[in-house]
Amino acid sequence: MNNNDNSLLARLGNAIDTGTLNQVRHILNNLSPPDIAHQLETAPPRLRNILWEIVDPEISGEVLQELSDDIQLEFLNQMDGAEVASMTEGLDVDDIVDILQQLPDRVIPEVLKAMSVQDRLRVESVLTYNEDTAGGLMDTEVITVRPDITVDVVLRYLRRFEELPDITDNLFVVSRNDTFLGTLPLSKMLTSSPSTSVREVMDTEVEAIHVNLTDSDVAQLFQRQDLVSAPVVDDQHRLVGRITIDDVVDVIVEDAGHSLLAMAGLSDTEDTFSSISRTAPRRALWLGLNLLTAILASSAISLFEATLEKVVALAILMPIVASMGGVAGSQTLTVVIRGMALGQIERDNLKWLLSKEFAVGALNGMLWAVVMGAIVSVWFGDWTIALVIAAAMAINLVAAAVAGTLLPVMLRSLKIDPALAGSVILTTVTDIVGFVSFLGLATVFYS
Repeated sequence: MNNNDNSLLARLGNAIDTGTLNQVRHILNNLSPPDIAHQLETAPPRLRNILWEIVDPEISGEVLQELSDDIQLEFLNQMDGAEVASMTEGLDVDDIVDILQQLPDRVIPEVLKAMSVQDRLRVESVLTYNEDTAGGLMDTEVITVRPDITVDVVLRYLRRFEELPDITDNLFVVSRNDTFLGTLPLSKMLTSSPSTSVREVMDTEVEAIHVNLTDSDVAQLFQRQDLVSAPVVDDQHRLVGRITIDDVVDVIVEDAGHSLLAMAGLSDTEDTFSSISRTAPRRALWLGLNLLTAILASSAISLFEATLEKVVALAILMPIVASMGGVAGSQTLTVVIRGMALGQIERDNLKWLLSKEFAVGALNGMLWAVVMGAIVSVWFGDWTIALVIAAAMAINLVAAAVAGTLLPVMLRSLKIDPALAGSVILTTVTDIVGFVSFLGLATVFYS
């Protein structure tokens, strides 16, 4: 948030405290919908609810679609079906669907019933698709033309519209049964002779997106091909909608937020300013899981209680081995999860990646084993314990590299989110391997 945002939020808070709501209303409703949504998301709950009440009803739907899922649901729970239908009137179908998917299943029919017949049919057609697919992402508002008409006819046809759909860079060329044939770029149409047929200037090399392609794969396709919009087709190759770059940007932001928050065990809908009663239980569950893994690691230590009593220095040095393994493993895990998210990791290149990470782990293991061994020999004046910690560190860094590479792949094959479960499992693995190798070797040398 920049200084201007801070200043505006302070002005809004002061105006509410002094009871000058008209001033607040004027300030707030002169902002664009995305900026209003930003102010709502940066406001604590009490201030947020007051601000929402004074948002102009004519733009409240546009504001709502810009909010995070958690805050959307907070406001939607205060409305009935008719209010939601009225608020979403005029929004793009994909935006309406995104909002409806935040509601409980029992409420959605109420909202649909309150819509106009045309809007209801369009929304229902998109609701049949999973929200994480191209079908759930697409907008059904598309302009189609036939290949046998001229550019002049297309131009006269476009003049009948009050306005074109947002982010229209192409028209879609279809057959009489709506089979997708290609695209007609607006730039090419405007620079072609009016008597030229659509078939002569249309682009038939465009790759249509299947309606069941995942939203992450859609985002990768847009990134690789520098797309602004793309057609969506069904199993019969019939055009059913289009996806635009603004929706893809949302997917990219959501995926990035999910990866960041999931590694801390948090929901990707986490609201920064949500109440204590909602935040504490969510975090308590993850802390409980971490406690169980910590107990498991401590159980491994308890197996070497006699050795620890004999050589007190082991207790001092033990966390170093586990910590180095944890950091090394996290580095590998992060790289692999990112590679998976970008679609770069496949069965054919996994063996090479594993070999590379094993070699990196071994090289770093040997380097820091020598460094730590030298430090410990000076620190405690004991070459035995220096040798033990050096060997344990080398073992743990190699194990961390292997676990960091294989864990995400194994979790994905089990339909478990690697970003969510990978870090806690990896930490447990590196802790146990580090403790067992260090204390196990110490037991051998000091017995």
